[in-house]
Amino acid sequence: MEQDRTEPTAFLAQDRTESTFSPVRGLRKLLLKEQSEADLARRRFRLRQGHSRAAVEGAERSYLFGYNAALSDEADRIDEVAPEQRSFAYEGAGAACTVLDLLTMTRGRRLHELLAGPAQLHPYAVHLGAGRGYALLRVRPMWGVRRAHPLFRWLAVDGFGFQRSLTRADRMVGERAMPDLLTRSHCAIFDQGLGRLLWYHECASPDDVAARIAAYPAGRRADLWSGVGFAATHTGGANADELWWLTDHAGADGFRAHLAQGSAFAASARLQAGALPDHVAQAVPILAGAEPDEAAGWTEGALIALGHDPHTHEDFQSWRAHTRRAWTRRRTRH
Repeated sequence: MEQDRTEPTAFLAQDRTESTFSPVRGLRKLLLKEQSEADLARRRFRLRQGHSRAAVEGAERSYLFGYNAALSDEADRIDEVAPEQRSFAYEGAGAACTVLDLLTMTRGRRLHELLAGPAQLHPYAVHLGAGRGYALLRVRPMWGVRRAHPLFRWLAVDGFGFQRSLTRADRMVGERAMPDLLTRSHCAIFDQGLGRLLWYHECASPDDVAARIAAYPAGRRADLWSGVGFAATHTGGANADELWWLTDHAGADGFRAHLAQGSAFAASARLQAGALPDHVAQAVPILAGAEPDEAAGWTEGALIALGHDPHTHEDFQSWRAHTRRAWTRRRTRH
């Protein structure tokens, strides 16, 4: 079997996520998180040895590093994280800023400063992290925040779905429940976040991910596949053969375009953030059927097609649908 070209980074090997920050007191001290939260065994997730587990746990360790860095007012230390892991750290910072903004009723000031400053190349990650912050406080996504990007803010619902499913996997994965905090319009985007979580929950195993998705009602599976496509590309953990198996599973389920759309969104997020990690360069041609630049271009073209000031839930869903149509046109031509 071909091995994934991406190896655990030096950052992860040295486990620099264990770095200490300046002491904090009061509320911030209570909010700090332990690095052990990244341990899949602790969460009773499926375990696979080797790179799959390293990729998934490494992403969460970087998230926790960024979360604690922002809580300690040391977000600048995210630069210590290896470039390919930095997006996850900014996701954590986005979560921490959102938690602090909500608890102190500052109407998104910290989140806005993060997006306008050190995380300006990581808007996907920060908005996903904002959703994780809402979930940590059990607050409906986007309540009370006025300074997030008008369209990207819907990614907070995706992040909410990921975190809610992470902390309540028995219900969201085992029982396939939906949270009672969401409106009907939020549920599809919540499921995209749940799909990302399934990639972690099954430790990047395509067969096991597909089996999990098959247990959900047909009306939810398209969004789950979209989330899987994002995570399989953005986080990695599968080798080339396994990625091909993943496309086969999605195609057999009738949701190949949704898998490609999720991968295209991940390509766009990674390219915007800077250099493209090897595992992303490997995944996009398989999952999206195009080179990363082209796949990312689908999302950018779809965004332009929405016209002036897209901001509604319908606009966000159209953004995804236009991206899928771009994939379909490309596939028809070839």
